[in-house]
Amino acid sequence: MPRSIIAGIGMYVPEHVFTNNDLTKYMDTSDEWIQERTGIKERRFAHRTQETTATMGIEAAKIAIERAGIMPQDIDFIVFATLSPDYYFPGCGVIVQRELNMPEIGALDVRNQCSGFVYALSVADQFIRSGTYKNILVIGSEKHSFGLDFNTRSRNVSVIFGDGAGAIVLQPTEDENRGICSTHLHSDGRSAEMLAMYNPGTHANHWQEGLADFDDAEIGDMFESHAMIDKVQNHPFMDGPEVFKKAVVKFPEVIMEALDKNGYAPQDIKLLIPHQANLRISQFVQQKLKLDDGQVYNNIQKYGNTTAASIPIALCEAWQEGKIQKGDLVCLAAFGSGFTWASALLKW
Repeated sequence: MPRSIIAGIGMYVPEHVFTNNDLTKYMDTSDEWIQERTGIKERRFAHRTQETTATMGIEAAKIAIERAGIMPQDIDFIVFATLSPDYYFPGCGVIVQRELNMPEIGALDVRNQCSGFVYALSVADQFIRSGTYKNILVIGSEKHSFGLDFNTRSRNVSVIFGDGAGAIVLQPTEDENRGICSTHLHSDGRSAEMLAMYNPGTHANHWQEGLADFDDAEIGDMFESHAMIDKVQNHPFMDGPEVFKKAVVKFPEVIMEALDKNGYAPQDIKLLIPHQANLRISQFVQQKLKLDDGQVYNNIQKYGNTTAASIPIALCEAWQEGKIQKGDLVCLAAFGSGFTWASALLKW
């Protein structure tokens, strides 16, 4: 059975840099307040009309495909991870297929939020291992800025997120000293409402009262309403302390699961690339696993939390900076909404 290797990698971030001080124009916050809680100094925001989740993913994909030494027409499957698709439906994968003039290949969208890229990578890895496909394009892309509430009432959420995209091309290899060793996926839906965007949705307050106010109508008028907009019910919600408490437990667990599965210890890791959720979480995990500064890659300071895009962006930057060489042991790990968490261990 072949293993999967990353044959090409690319990233794209918008040109528009939005600093913490820029946010003070819209809400009661400060650079010190944001950095103390998240480690973030700035983030990128996409152009309001000229850049979308799909277009950013396409730009990252073009670079990954070129670096893999193939053409877009050689791609035989697409897995696109995002929580901010261009359309409620269809997914972004088919837009990528269309815009890159690919054959009528399969396109799958993954909606696992912060864990989305690792979940997407795991799906693609299984297709490679089974021999079903030979060149799989995996994309993580997000345009958060269009859906955030830039107001003091939502500052705990809105200061965290940024826009961007990362992509890889996955191919088979018979080299036992390279490739994805294993992936590990988990979820716990008991905390689903702690980090969520409730509306628009079809929940009709079934799972929890008070999530949405609906217009009085015999049919319809439940997916969205003027009341939802007036009461700011159509923006993301996060119970930050609860997310933090769960993340600092599950991050080390899922990393150790991957290492134990393959007979490695934390000191064997050349580079850990955690989902860029919060610099404080990454620092806690580093301390828990007794890793040195050179073993953990963080770029949340520059880009904020780009959820499904954060790991491929960080992986690409680390590779471009020469921090990853052929044969190095690399661990990817993520935790986010759902709750879901995941890890992947690979030899570059």
